[in-house]
Amino acid sequence: MGSYWVHVCLLVTLLLIMVMIGGTRGHEEEDDANVVTYDGRSLIIGGHRKILFSGSIHYPRSTPQMWPDLIAKAKEGGLDVIQTYVFWNIHEPQPGQYDFSGRYDLVRFIKEIEAQGLYVCLRIGPYIESEWTYGGFPFWLHDVPDIVYRTDNEPFKAYMQNFTRKIVSMMQSEGLYASQGGPIILSQIENEYQNIQHSFGEEGSRYVTWAADMAAALQTGVPWVMCKQTDAPDPLINACNGMRCGETFTGPNSPNKPALWTENWTSFYQVYGGKPYIRSAEDIAFHVTLFIARKNGTYVNYYMYHGGTNFGRSSSAYVITSYYDQAPLDEYGLLRQPKWGHLKEMHAAIKSCSTTLLQGMQRNFTLGELQEGYVVEEEEDGGCVAFLVNNDSVNKVTVEFQNRSYELPPKSISILPDCQNVTFNTATVNTNSNTRIINPVQTFSSADKWNQFQDIIPNFDDTSLISDSLLEHMNLTKDNTDYLWYTLRFEQNSPCSEAILHVNSAAHVAHAFVDDTYIGGAHGNHNDKSFALDFPVALNEGTHNISVLSVMVGLPDSGAFLERRFAGLTTVEIRCREESHDLTNATWGYQVGLLGEKLEIYEDQNSNSNEWCELGDNPTKQTLIWYKNVFDSPEGDEAVALNLESMGKGEAWVNGQSIGRYWISFHDSNDQPAQTMYHVPRSFLKDSGNVLVLFEEEGGNPLGITLNTISVSL
Repeated sequence: MGSYWVHVCLLVTLLLIMVMIGGTRGHEEEDDANVVTYDGRSLIIGGHRKILFSGSIHYPRSTPQMWPDLIAKAKEGGLDVIQTYVFWNIHEPQPGQYDFSGRYDLVRFIKEIEAQGLYVCLRIGPYIESEWTYGGFPFWLHDVPDIVYRTDNEPFKAYMQNFTRKIVSMMQSEGLYASQGGPIILSQIENEYQNIQHSFGEEGSRYVTWAADMAAALQTGVPWVMCKQTDAPDPLINACNGMRCGETFTGPNSPNKPALWTENWTSFYQVYGGKPYIRSAEDIAFHVTLFIARKNGTYVNYYMYHGGTNFGRSSSAYVITSYYDQAPLDEYGLLRQPKWGHLKEMHAAIKSCSTTLLQGMQRNFTLGELQEGYVVEEEEDGGCVAFLVNNDSVNKVTVEFQNRSYELPPKSISILPDCQNVTFNTATVNTNSNTRIINPVQTFSSADKWNQFQDIIPNFDDTSLISDSLLEHMNLTKDNTDYLWYTLRFEQNSPCSEAILHVNSAAHVAHAFVDDTYIGGAHGNHNDKSFALDFPVALNEGTHNISVLSVMVGLPDSGAFLERRFAGLTTVEIRCREESHDLTNATWGYQVGLLGEKLEIYEDQNSNSNEWCELGDNPTKQTLIWYKNVFDSPEGDEAVALNLESMGKGEAWVNGQSIGRYWISFHDSNDQPAQTMYHVPRSFLKDSGNVLVLFEEEGGNPLGITLNTISVSL
C-alpha cells in the first residue's frame, strides 16, 4: 500500500508540473502574439508583418460622446491605427495636480479604440506643437528657476521625465500596451526636434540621446519613434512628417528600421486672416502610394483624419477654433467626400497585395521621361505587385509594361496587385463629392431676449500691481486669460488737440482707451511678430488716464527658447506736434484679466446674477461687452453650430463650456473671415434652457446670430 501511494503522489506531482509548464507555455505564446518588434521592412505584431494605415484623432478636440462614431468611421475607412498626442497642459495644470476627466479622459479614449479592434500610436511628446497653446507645455514650466525647454537642462528634463513616466505608468496599470495585450503598438518621444536642434549645439545632441534613453528605459514593450529626427538613436525609429514623404524622406537611419510616416498632412491648419488650404484626395493618394512603392513604407498616418475643435483657449497663436476641417472626417465628424471614400478604396487596393509587398523583393525602372515603375516580387509564391507612376502633372501618358499598354492620367499612380490588372489609380476618383448643408433653425434677432453686462475699463488707481516699466504679457497672465490691462496716469502740461497715441506691441491685439473713451484698436497677424497702434486723441491740460488692453490669441507653440518669448506692449508715446513724450518707462499699473472673467459670468450658475441688464440701443458701437441669451436644443441628432458672422472678436460659451474664440472682423485678402460657424457639441446641450454667453471686444451685433444644424448631402 505504501508503495502504491508513493507512485500516486509521484504521478499527481508530475501532472501538476505538466499543467504548470503547459500554463506557462500558453502564457508565453499569448505574450508572443502581442509582441511588437520591427526590422528593416515593417513593424511586426505578434510575429506578423503589417502594412498599417493610421489616422490622427485628438481626444480633447472632440467629446467622449463623439469618440465611438469617429473611431467607427475611421475603421470603416480602412484604418488600422488611431494616433493621438498627449496634451501635457490639460493633464497637469499645476505641478503634481492631474486631470483626466471628460474630454481629457485618455484611458477611456484608448479603451474605445481597443473595443473597436484598432491599434493606437501614443505620441507622448510631451512637447507636441500641434497648433496647441504653448506647444502643449503647461505654463507653470515657465516659472521653474533656470529652466530651458527641450535641451540638456536638468530642471526641464526632470519635469519631462516625470510626466512621461506618469503617462506610461497609467497605460501600464490599465494594461494598454500591446505587450500586455492592449492596443498601443507605438509610442513617440519628443516631436520634430531637429527643426530647432541646431539652436542648442552639443546640448541639443545630448538631449536627443537622453530623451531616447529615457523612453527606452521605461520598458513599454513597444517601439518608440522620433519624428523628423534623422539621428534618432537606436532603438528608436526615425519617422517622416510632411505632405510628400515619398519624395522627401531620406529613409530610416538604420537598415534594421522600417519606413514610417507619422504625419501625412491631409490639409493644413488655418489662421485668422488666412485662407483654408484645400488638399485633394488625389494628391494625398498619390503620395501615400509613392511612399509605399518608392520607400517601402509600411506605416502611414493621416494628420489629421479628424481635426475637431480647439475648444476654449486651447489653440496656439492666431490659429482658428476649427481644426483641420478639410480632413477625411470634418470638424463635426461627418464624411468629407470624396476624400474619405477615395482613401478607403486605396487602402483596400494596397491591403489586397500586402503579403507580397511585405515579403517580396523590390526593383524599379524607367517608363518614360517623367514616368517610372516599381515592382515587388515573391520568388517562392510568385506574387507580383506593380506601381506605375506618372510624375507629369499636365499630360496623361501611355506606358508599356510587361507587353501591355497602360494609360496613366496626369500625376497619378496605378496599382496592379497582380502585375497585370489595375485595381486603383490615385487620380481616378470613383467616390461622389458631398456638400455641407447648413440649416438655420433659430434666430436671436429679438433684442428683448438679450441681456448684456458692460465690463470695466480700469484706470491706474484701480490697479495693485505697479512697475516702472512695461512688463511682459504672458508672465503676468500665466495663460489663465488672454487679457492684460496696462494703465497709466500722466500730466499734460499744455493742451494738444492733435495728439497721437503711439503704441508698439508684441502681443496680438491692443485696444486703447483715454479717459475711459475708446480711441481705437489694432492687431498683428500670424506672420508678423509685432504691430503698431496710432490714433489721434485730444488732450486738455491736466491729468489723463491711458488704459491699453493687450490681447493674446493663443500662445506660441514652436521654436527654440520658447520660455524666452516676449509678448505685450514694448513702447508707448504721446506725440503732439513736434514733441514726443516717451511713456515706456513711466509708472504703469497692471490688471490681469477682465471683470467678467473674475465674476465667471459665463458660468451657468451665474447666468441669473444681478450683473446683467437689458440690451443697449446700439450694440455695434459697444466694446468690451458681455451678451447672454437662452435657446432650446434643435430636435434630432444632427451636428449643431452657431453662426457668429455678425460678431467682431471674442469668445463664446454654451452652458458654461467655451466653444472657442471667434474673430470674424479679421478678413483675408478676399475680404472673408476665416471662420463663421462654431461647433456646439450635442453633449454640451440640454433639451431646453441652454445659456449662450459671448464676450465681444469690438462691437459685434448679437442680433444677427443664428443657430444651425449641420449635415452633408448623400
